[in-house]
Amino acid sequence: MTNVFKNALSSVLSPFWRRPSWLQVAALCVRGEGKQRQVLLITSRDTGRWVLPKGWPIDGMNAGEAALQEAWEEAGVKTTASNHSQIGSYTYSKRLDAGLEIPVNVQVYSAEDVKLVDEFPEADERTRKWFSPKEAANLVHEPELRDLLRQI
Repeated sequence: MTNVFKNALSSVLSPFWRRPSWLQVAALCVRGEGKQRQVLLITSRDTGRWVLPKGWPIDGMNAGEAALQEAWEEAGVKTTASNHSQIGSYTYSKRLDAGLEIPVNVQVYSAEDVKLVDEFPEADERTRKWFSPKEAANLVHEPELRDLLRQI
């Protein structure tokens, strides 16, 4: 391969290898205190893996509000608490429909005092379940999310 071809190929493909991460927001829904503390996980629609409710930022909402909106749509979460602070983040590779994987940085927001309702937009598409933080950490695939769950 000539240097000219290598340089041209590198200049075209290099930005794809170094592209920035996309941003999603997630809600870490918790209930109980001490040893009774539990976290809510849901199944993803495509693979059935256990995950946090999460999605893309929503215009007109701050990140914490968008995380709660996703928790409502995906898990039927309602809460009266108004302080939803970012408690951590994790990264993962999201596979798009075309097969391309993109790096995603997920900002995680706490959701306390949550109540679950039976009717919500994705009720027929997902399973939801409460787990101890240790159990939840053993079920998720993302190492940084495991670490975050183990800190609860």
